[in-house]
Amino acid sequence: MYAQGTHIPQPPHSAGATLSGFRAHIEPHQIPSPVDSIEDDRVKWANQTYMTLPGSHVPQSTTEFVAIDQGNSSPKFIRVSTWNMPSTSRLAEDLNIPIVAIFQPFADLDDREEPVPLIECGESGPARCEKCGGYVNPWCTWTAGGTRWKCNLCAHETRVESDYFSALDANFARLDYSERPELQKGTVDFVVSSSSDYWASNPPRPNSFYGLADSTLRDAVRRPQKMRYVFALDVSSASVTSGFLASACVALRTVFYGRFLKDGSEAARACLPLECNIALVTFDDALHIYDLSPDHATPRQLVIPDVDDPFLPLPSSAFLILPCPRAVIESLLDSLQQRQVSFPPGATSHSCLGSALRASLAALVHSGGHVVSFICTPPDFGAGRLVPLEHSNRDETIDDKKFYMPRDVEWSNLGEECADAGVGVTMFMAPTKFVDIASIGAVPSLSGGDIFYHWDFKPLRDGPILESQLRRLVTRNTTYNCTLRVRASSGLRTDHLMGNFHLPNPSTPTFGTLDADKAFSVSFTHVASISPHQYASIQCAVLHTTVDGQRRVRVVNLALQVAELAGNVFRFADMDVVISHFMRQCRSILAITRTPTLKLSAIREELTEQCSAILYSYRRHCAAATVQTQLIIPEAFRGLPVYTLSILKSKPLKAKYIDPDARNYHRHKLLGASVRSTMYHLYPRMLAVHDLNDSIALPHPETGIAEMPSLMRGSHVFMRESGIYLIDNEELQVLWIGQSASPQLLHDLFGVDDIFEVDIQLTELPVMETRFSKQVRNILAQRCKEKGGRRTKLLIARQNFDAAEIEFADMLMEDHNNAALAYPDYLSLVHKHITTAVQNGSALSPGASIRAPW
Repeated sequence: MYAQGTHIPQPPHSAGATLSGFRAHIEPHQIPSPVDSIEDDRVKWANQTYMTLPGSHVPQSTTEFVAIDQGNSSPKFIRVSTWNMPSTSRLAEDLNIPIVAIFQPFADLDDREEPVPLIECGESGPARCEKCGGYVNPWCTWTAGGTRWKCNLCAHETRVESDYFSALDANFARLDYSERPELQKGTVDFVVSSSSDYWASNPPRPNSFYGLADSTLRDAVRRPQKMRYVFALDVSSASVTSGFLASACVALRTVFYGRFLKDGSEAARACLPLECNIALVTFDDALHIYDLSPDHATPRQLVIPDVDDPFLPLPSSAFLILPCPRAVIESLLDSLQQRQVSFPPGATSHSCLGSALRASLAALVHSGGHVVSFICTPPDFGAGRLVPLEHSNRDETIDDKKFYMPRDVEWSNLGEECADAGVGVTMFMAPTKFVDIASIGAVPSLSGGDIFYHWDFKPLRDGPILESQLRRLVTRNTTYNCTLRVRASSGLRTDHLMGNFHLPNPSTPTFGTLDADKAFSVSFTHVASISPHQYASIQCAVLHTTVDGQRRVRVVNLALQVAELAGNVFRFADMDVVISHFMRQCRSILAITRTPTLKLSAIREELTEQCSAILYSYRRHCAAATVQTQLIIPEAFRGLPVYTLSILKSKPLKAKYIDPDARNYHRHKLLGASVRSTMYHLYPRMLAVHDLNDSIALPHPETGIAEMPSLMRGSHVFMRESGIYLIDNEELQVLWIGQSASPQLLHDLFGVDDIFEVDIQLTELPVMETRFSKQVRNILAQRCKEKGGRRTKLLIARQNFDAAEIEFADMLMEDHNNAALAYPDYLSLVHKHITTAVQNGSALSPGASIRAPW
């Protein structure tokens, strides 16, 4: 055991807000800790399998667990804000718990779990309800001797087709039940490639620049095809000099063909899906299209100088090719990579990004696919050109709407057209100045794509991260040409849908691409009472095309118990979903509002009201007999105040100045993030790595599984100057080293004895043959594995010496920072709201006027 030292003072960072007026002293060690709940749940499910039948408590989103599908989908595919549905709208309104479901329909499964069943349907397609269109599932019932089935969503009875008929047994179950996965499993894939009724529709509004696109555009629907990728690279002077272009070329070459060491051994495997066609486009103040057909020894470049009216000068057979044979493509990547060494004459500082995206869309409009763009310079030429803002600096107020809305409708229109065409757009950004993500980011946000943001790009530090992100992009479960529909049983109605998609009508979102990392939320309202003697059902159906060109429908089903008592609703509430919904609600407000008077401060106050309203409802309906001044928090919502405070401190909402591009990037990311990613981003995982025991984070000699260490609370109050701490918010990892850290630990981890000799420019930890080094590197490797192989930037921060300590301090969510209250002060504020409402006998609900007393 190493010397413990003393608690450190609060690290240097921007000041937080103060709570005015009287506040009773609250001991930080005694207030509810989110870490205790996370660790207790992790221990509970470490050696226990989750069975998905209704009526049991669900593992938290932050817990690794194995689920067995018993007719309800795994919580990895769908989570709801309460697993006991309120029976009436009055009960739901009284409790102030939003009725929300968050779907992640293509989430990765544990290796120990069964894969999603694949069901061949033939020409007739899957069995569906004649009235509501719902798909047959384990919760429907069979009547009339098996000739009809009753929909669990609308209660309509539908005739069974002759080729789907089966007689019933004495329990009214089909005799072929064991042979029908769709009647046993909550999540299934129906293959519908042979039925043109399920094929993707051609876009409703083809533009003139689609001139040389395939003639199938004349058809109403198109046959499913394998995924096609267009890679568009910024070759402006900023992209070349920063090394971003060269790093992008290295990443593409590795993804296409792998990487090998000098001795011939494989360092990285090629991972582009087989038989996927690709194309390469480059752009600066002109657009460069490449004929990559193997008929030429070198790539043939066609320059399109008229970027205001771009067109595709090649047939798709010459533009979109297989990546093998590789000579022509490698020749092009080599020439682009060499620009950093021999800077080409006539290189410009301009960008026609909008024109490049339009030309890429023209190539994919007849098939769908994925456009992956690498951007360094703001678009100031061609379609969607943006005039630089005169004052894009710290003099601007954080509520200035021009930073949060697209400045040219061209970008929103382009995003919608991409979604309609089944084309997703992903942007890798390495800006050296303001690029206006609010404008150009509308394209990936509406088409279901990603944004990867690398400010101040450094090739040695950020190049491997870029490569890992690109590798994850092409290897994760990705679908395209997606439309979805969420249906609920009688008594419930879908209300608002929130996520990164295009919404051509209120109930049918359209995604250009939808992948394993993306989630979206749906809120529900009561339109009638629900009987507590039956289940409330939710079904999500995603019609999509797989990377290998198969048309499918993924169906996610959930049946919930119905509760008449407030206590049962709170008992089975899911705080993780509620918090994720709060985040999406805020992101949507920032994304769609055009009201000049709406300010971020009003959104922050509304969040505090929502938090107070939920806790007050529990106090009022489940703990009314307690002392009025006592703070009562339900077990399911013990972490609600600290997570709400974390939302207020998040980059999209924090009151201190944040670069507008960074604010908008995080807004995009959190709007489509999974519940798990959201929770870990809001309250970063923190470890005291100096205090690891001898066996933790090392493979077990029998099972080979390495147990990860327990987390600690995110506050300087629990830190010591002799410690070494690792914090991770899914976007950034910081290794903090105390001034009194043991020289032996430093030697074991870095190979040096003095804290001043630690290389803070390290991008990854050195490989040392010490137990401590292996443990910390195993922890980092496990975190990378949990992200699907996507690496995270690592910073080294020595106490009171390095600028990275500011980033570290801002991630301590319980501290007095980020222009917001410390956790004890915020808990006092929430308590004050509730106590005043209890003493006055007044209502407390979101939107109520509760601010006046303070």
